Amino acid sequence: MSEQEKKKFWTLSELAAEVQGELEGDGAVRVSGVASLQEAAEGEITFLANPKYQSSLKKTRASAVILSPGIPVKIPAIRSRNPYLAFAKVATLVGKIPYKSLGVSPDLVQDEGCRLGRDLSIHPKVVLGRDVRIGDRVTLYPGVVIGDHSVVEEDALLYSSVQVREGVRIGKRVIIHCGAVIGSDGFGFAPDGERYFKIPQLGGVRIEDDVEIGANTTIDRGALGDTVIGKGTKIDNLVHIAHNVVIGENCILAAQVGFAGSTVIGDHVTMAGQVGVAGHLKVGDHVTIGGRSGITKDIPPGRTVSGFPAIDHRDWLKAAGSFGHLPSIRKTLNQLQDRVDRLYQLLSGGKEDDGD
Repeated sequence: MSEQEKKKFWTLSELAAEVQGELEGDGAVRVSGVASLQEAAEGEITFLANPKYQSSLKKTRASAVILSPGIPVKIPAIRSRNPYLAFAKVATLVGKIPYKSLGVSPDLVQDEGCRLGRDLSIHPKVVLGRDVRIGDRVTLYPGVVIGDHSVVEEDALLYSSVQVREGVRIGKRVIIHCGAVIGSDGFGFAPDGERYFKIPQLGGVRIEDDVEIGANTTIDRGALGDTVIGKGTKIDNLVHIAHNVVIGENCILAAQVGFAGSTVIGDHVTMAGQVGVAGHLKVGDHVTIGGRSGITKDIPPGRTVSGFPAIDHRDWLKAAGSFGHLPSIRKTLNQLQDRVDRLYQLLSGGKEDDGD
């Protein structure tokens, strides 16, 4: 752990250097906390990312602020073209609680062949299966269960009641929130007359480094081979990822997104809440998908789509803007149809069309 991480306060000039921002004003100002514009007090730093809150800047009691270039301010500041990101980095530095090993609880239940790393924090009521390997500085909160032959690598953090089934590999610095289930059986059944025969789910799950997984999210094991979550990907609460899905690197998946089996997602993909993705599809790199969209076919890289079935986002906005007018459009069409029918009767001498 670096000396910087142990500091009780930071000077504004130190923080500006850490986030590669432009210092403005007194660099010796001490910062020991972070807060919003409205709640900040002396000794705290705040930020302004949305210009509509600029009026609050005049009233803040913060000692310093992070904001974009060009916005006038009377207190010391760090200027950044991405103040939201700069504030996130500052909050991480200022609010960081240095890791301290709590040791291994005597209540730990472990099967044969477990290998435990150094400087661990293993709380009561943790259960480890056969041949489980736990890396250095791992934290396991109460009620965590890790199945046979699974691996949890260095600096991972698993909150209460996380369930990890057998044959799962969790990478370095992974964070898994309460109630998540990693490695549950994939949903696979073969029709057998009027019944269904369960297909054995023989694969595993591989969670790569720096992934974060939200509360009550479920990630199924592969039927054959692994379900994979790429490094740096962030998954919200209540997300379901089916068997043999492959999620690329640095993706963002909002709450209640659901994937059917064997779909492949590229890198830097963003999915808003409640997106549903059908099975055996491919979504390219740098794709953005609007909330509650339904993905029923492959999406090429770089596209932004919305709706069900998902289409180009701009086309979806135009279509959505027409929905409220559909009743009046229908009424107008019916009136036009009546006029056409009457006109046809006049032109045909009032005789019915006999089909000849």
